[in-house]
Amino acid sequence: MDHNDAVTILHSWLASSDVLSIFPTLIWRFDLTSEARDTVNGRIADALKSLRPLPGDLVPAQGWQSRQELHTLEAFGELVSHINDAVRTILRFLKIGQEAIEITGCWANVNPPGASHGMHSHPNNFLSGVYYLQAPAGADTVNFHDPRVQTGIIRPPVTELTAANADRVVVRVRSGTLLVFPAYLQHSVDANAGAEERISISFNLMFSMFAENLSKPLW
Repeated sequence: MDHNDAVTILHSWLASSDVLSIFPTLIWRFDLTSEARDTVNGRIADALKSLRPLPGDLVPAQGWQSRQELHTLEAFGELVSHINDAVRTILRFLKIGQEAIEITGCWANVNPPGASHGMHSHPNNFLSGVYYLQAPAGADTVNFHDPRVQTGIIRPPVTELTAANADRVVVRVRSGTLLVFPAYLQHSVDANAGAEERISISFNLMFSMFAENLSKPLW
């Protein structure tokens, strides 16, 4: 009996079979048009000149983060508008009736060559996101990690890495990419293997009616 015959006998009692995908973890990706990207990037780049250390003053292989209220600055208004548009789209997609949601924090990240960012999430927020101002070759990915901690109890060897058995998904980004994802989803950034800085703007969002009553967001 060959393999095909064995499979036929094994499944002879089935009327049908299917694989269901339940409780998905969603990541929304928006890529700005070149015109919108150039406008946003130009205004933010000018603003960052007075906020960030000079490239030569950065500690080698160590990233820098700004203060967390950049969304209140005029130079970030265009980006905030795009974020709000994206979030309204997401809330409609999720069929969520509460549309009053606000940015609870927004900050810049500068990763020089060799700098990385360890795995983390953003408690006391509903959504998190990141906009990529500069994502050069060697620093153009972000890692998202399986939020189902139970799956780490048993890790059998696999013959091929697929979306069904991976514990990490690597998303490639570029200048002008805007990602939004659940704030509980752990993520990380590998060491910058390129020759240029990686510059991104991170943000968190929470429903306005909860933002004043819960503990402050954790970055």
